[in-house]
Amino acid sequence: MPVIIPSALPAKEILEKENIFVMADRRARAQEIRPLSIGILNLMPNKEETELELLRLISNTPLQVEITLLQTASYRATHTPEEHLKAFYMTFDEAYAAGKKFDGMIFTGAPVEQMKFEDVTYWDEMVRIMEWAQHNVFSSMYICWGAIAAAYYFYGVDKVPLSKKISGVYLHRSMKRSNPLVRNFDEYFYAPHSRHTEVDQEKLRKVEDLDILAESDEAGIYLAASRDRRRVLVFGHGEYDKYTLDSEYKRDMKLGRSDVERPVGYYDEHGKPRLVWRAHSSLLMSNWLNYYVYQETPYDINAIK
Repeated sequence: MPVIIPSALPAKEILEKENIFVMADRRARAQEIRPLSIGILNLMPNKEETELELLRLISNTPLQVEITLLQTASYRATHTPEEHLKAFYMTFDEAYAAGKKFDGMIFTGAPVEQMKFEDVTYWDEMVRIMEWAQHNVFSSMYICWGAIAAAYYFYGVDKVPLSKKISGVYLHRSMKRSNPLVRNFDEYFYAPHSRHTEVDQEKLRKVEDLDILAESDEAGIYLAASRDRRRVLVFGHGEYDKYTLDSEYKRDMKLGRSDVERPVGYYDEHGKPRLVWRAHSSLLMSNWLNYYVYQETPYDINAIK
């Protein structure tokens, strides 16, 4: 089944060329079916790149999914054309005024991890959105900085700085494999990480509400979920494209950053990026949409509470 996106969204043409089933919103409205309503709060600077990465994963599911792209009002992206934002994005305030509710919501990462949470320009708005999501979204997925922020806000678990950036593709082991979120996962799988801080590992393990579902000896906890399935924390970047880590590394080298090293486990013997994480990343997204959202959310979306 397709992912439903605006007809003019640039990602639509790219996805169709990749033989990914997408459906224009006009056609979807003519069908007698209620698709899952998924909001994406996109906090990344280059929003078009992040849209495409997430839509690739969301589209690989038998469920029909309708996407609403969201941005903050308290900070406007400078790396995305204003006309793109006006055409395809709502601010949270606009979504709230429209009475929006979502079956599921994705909070992306953001390049603000080395700042104190309270110093982030849109932190107060982020808190308001996370609080709103508890009562208006059935299940939320928080990615990288989004996951670190959620751990801080919901569980009081702070982040800790790293002397060197964690960057690369790391081997992880799946745990508690009876949990539907890691159903059909291999015992070991690869996933990318890219961050300058990490959540306090020991404190997170002591949170009784959370199950730790995947971790790496080198990169730490990758995946955790609340026991009521309403909150999923992904501390890596499974949505990344093949060349995203490479672009980040080259950018950091141009900036002369001394705390960044060549991404671990990412390049082959010829120095070319290897894509070895897509299957498990797609499975994680599919499991979340199916078992944590579709199977649990009320048919009447207004009944979410």
